Amino acid sequence: MILISNNNPVDEIRTKYIQNPPEGMTASDIKAMSDDDLLDMHYFLEDDDFDSEDEVGAEGFYIF
Repeated sequence: MILISNNNPVDEIRTKYIQNPPEGMTASDIKAMSDDDLLDMHYFLEDDDFDSEDEVGAEGFYIF
């Protein structure tokens, strides 16, 4: 069974960051952000693609 939330995902993300704002920001800053700006910030704060482990030459499985 798949549970579907009736809440807007952007509202859930906004609430998350209002309760615990990123360093250098306040809850008021988060409240004033547009949905697009909030989603951009969330993407960059939660994205794991920028980890140093993903750089070329890191240990892992390679196909040549």
